[in-house]
Amino acid sequence: MITHMRTALVIDNDLLRRAKLLANERNQAVSDVVNSALREYLGHPAGGGPPFSLITYGGASKRVRHEPSAALEQEEGSRLRR
Repeated sequence: MITHMRTALVIDNDLLRRAKLLANERNQAVSDVVNSALREYLGHPAGGGPPFSLITYGGASKRVRHEPSAALEQEEGSRLRR
């Protein structure tokens, strides 16, 4: 099982400089600092609003019938025949 893999990344110069400074302060390798930062970032869900919730009113027994009346059907039929 592979536990480590070499990977080439393109890192912003300022971020790399800051990572090197932090690694030096902690007596760690830069890869340890990057791994730690990624673990922390990926451990948290992406930012965003609260979960979506649809507000409904009335109970399940209150249903509205949406059936066209005979008059509406005739009107629609006469428009289609034109």
